[in-house]
Amino acid sequence: MDSTQYYFSFCSSFDMALAGILTEAEIAAGLQSCQAADSFDYKTFFAKVGLNSESKDQLTKVFGFLDQDRSGFIEEYELKFFLQNFSASARALTDAETKAPLVAGDSDGDGQIGVDEFQALVKS
Repeated sequence: MDSTQYYFSFCSSFDMALAGILTEAEIAAGLQSCQAADSFDYKTFFAKVGLNSESKDQLTKVFGFLDQDRSGFIEEYELKFFLQNFSASARALTDAETKAPLVAGDSDGDGQIGVDEFQALVKS
C-alpha cells in the first residue's frame, strides 16, 4: 500500500472511529475556526470539537488514530497533517502551527507527544 492509499484508508478508519466520540457538527466547527493559514490554535480547536470534555479513554482512542505510524507517539510530521485527520479536504498546518502544540505537549522533551502528554495537552 503506498502512502496515499494508507492515508485514505486511515481517514476512513478515523471517520468511523470518531462516530462515537465527536459529531460532524463539532468537527465542522473546529475546522471552520482555523481555515486560514496561521489561524490554528490547538486549545480553540480542542474546545470547538469537544475533545477537552472527553474522558481519558476517549482521548486515548483519538490519540491512537492520530498516531498514524503506530509508534506510540505523535511526531511533528503527524502534527503537520493534524486537521486532515478530521477532514481529508482540510489544509496542512504551517510550521509555526505545527510547533505550538508540539512544544506545549512535549513535557519530557523527547520531541514527540505520548498518550499521557496528549491527554494533558487536550485538557490544558
